[in-house]
Amino acid sequence: MDILCLIVTFIAVSFLTTILCFSLLLLKIYTGKSIQDPSYPPVNGTVFSQLIYFNKLYDYQTQVATKWSTFRLLAPGHSEVYTTDPRNIEHVLKTNFDKYSKGQTNQLIVTDLLGHGIFAVDGDKWKQQRKLASFEFSTRVLRDFSCSVFRENANKLVGAVSGLSGRVFDMQDLFMRCTLDSIFKVGFGVELNCLEGSNKEGSAFMKAFDESNALTYGRYVDPIWELKRYFSIGSEAALKKNIKVIDDFVNQLIKNKRNLLAQNQDCHVKEDILSRFLMESQKDPEQMNDKYLRDIILNFMIAGKDTSANTLSWFFYMLCKNPLIQEKIAQEVRDFVGDKNIKYTVNDFIENITDAALDQMHYLHAALTETLRLYPVVPIVSPLTNIIVVG
Repeated sequence: MDILCLIVTFIAVSFLTTILCFSLLLLKIYTGKSIQDPSYPPVNGTVFSQLIYFNKLYDYQTQVATKWSTFRLLAPGHSEVYTTDPRNIEHVLKTNFDKYSKGQTNQLIVTDLLGHGIFAVDGDKWKQQRKLASFEFSTRVLRDFSCSVFRENANKLVGAVSGLSGRVFDMQDLFMRCTLDSIFKVGFGVELNCLEGSNKEGSAFMKAFDESNALTYGRYVDPIWELKRYFSIGSEAALKKNIKVIDDFVNQLIKNKRNLLAQNQDCHVKEDILSRFLMESQKDPEQMNDKYLRDIILNFMIAGKDTSANTLSWFFYMLCKNPLIQEKIAQEVRDFVGDKNIKYTVNDFIENITDAALDQMHYLHAALTETLRLYPVVPIVSPLTNIIVVG
């Protein structure tokens, strides 16, 4: 009888505790949120509803945005405001940008991977990196180097696709490998060779980099990730292991590049982003240390790798769905790059793709722009904790 009473008591206490915790959570979500106040955006549920639509979240948010251009999702302690109104976006991202920080929550989630890179910082560090990046990317040396890298890897991509003729293959995976090779060469001045699969260390880095991004993103929906990080278990243990692979690989590259710069043995050593930033670090070696350089370069890699690869994937998907547009684009490329009376090799054709030629391809530019409109590569911009802008 005593055991039976103990079991019943345990169940009752557990049930009451659950009800109490749930009630407190509801109070924290709905209290003080001005739900009926017309001066605030309308409420479209709580942040927990996003879990239901997690696998098609952007489609769901787009559907809601057709009803309300600006709306709120309630969360414990705050509200999240989503907006597609151009006036609000301009207010947050342009005219009043300094007033909107990324917020401590976002920074806490991404700092382990992104460190103090441009996507994880505010204020002076953000301005410093933005100013330096803006200057460096406008220099002719870096632009010419980037173009030569993109041409070279485009040639390799053509070769890889030609070798798969008649077979089913994952085009997005090829784009991911090709863009990572390109961004890595432009960023570090090093051949990663992911597309050809000949660099084991590079392949390990790529795998760790992709997994770290996914695990970091998972923190946004994992309420106990900080506890898991404290005990180094589960996804957090995997993230820690992957970040160590990234750090070891990147730190060795920085060390090697510093040695090359010191010895001045490589005539092309100052073309890549890392070399340009290393030269800048000589002005302030305490702040621009190896850890800070690692953070800066990884942030640029994240900005360039997945964004380019995903846009290319959607672009070719749309071309396959619209063969007439595909032919118009192909004809425009032939008009401005190749002479139909001359038989070009792939190398010759790629060498003829100049900035001047690209500037004349208005139809290609329009098709790429339409692809970005339909499938935005950065569908959500989150400048701070309680306001999220949907682009």
